[in-house]
Amino acid sequence: MTLLLGLLPGVHAQSTAAAKPAPAARTVLVMGDSLSAGYGLSAQQGWVALTADRIAERRPDWRVVNASISGETTAGGAARIVGELRRHRPHVVVIALGANDGLRGLPTLQTRINLARMLGAAHGAGAEVLLVGMRMPPNLGAEYTRAFEQNFSALAERFDVALLPFLLEPLALDRAAYQSDNLHPVAEAQPKLRDHVWPALAPLLD
Repeated sequence: MTLLLGLLPGVHAQSTAAAKPAPAARTVLVMGDSLSAGYGLSAQQGWVALTADRIAERRPDWRVVNASISGETTAGGAARIVGELRRHRPHVVVIALGANDGLRGLPTLQTRINLARMLGAAHGAGAEVLLVGMRMPPNLGAEYTRAFEQNFSALAERFDVALLPFLLEPLALDRAAYQSDNLHPVAEAQPKLRDHVWPALAPLLD
């Protein structure tokens, strides 16, 4: 029987190819707060889940891990990122934190230090990074809101990473796009966020 199989052309090659394991998918790790965790939405409705669906269709060699936590601050993200990097070994990290720092009026310097730690950790793990910025309402004072916003652009330049300046830019002036808390976008607005993030994220998947 062994001799017969050896005489059949292609049989051995085909069996070897069939046994070859498929290459492991590369990973996009998203570390954000409730805006990325999909607060008030089903698991499939948030912009991260919608982005994962798009990636599955267009780039099946990639997967998305959403490690976002509602209420997360940059301090929480800085404390968690090394563990998440070890666990998932991502090729791309999306950092979308800072909103809760601003809403609590935390010092902008501390926010910058925490984000810098996250960026440094991601770079140390060999990952590309997309830094997603946030802006604060003017009631916090012009100096604070300016310093808060400038954190993101300054860090993106310092670490030479991709920057999306303001996650909520497509919805900023649309009251109907938000839930009753005036903070979290409704399900119908999530595709706009996905489409807003996509042009900044897609080049990192090449």
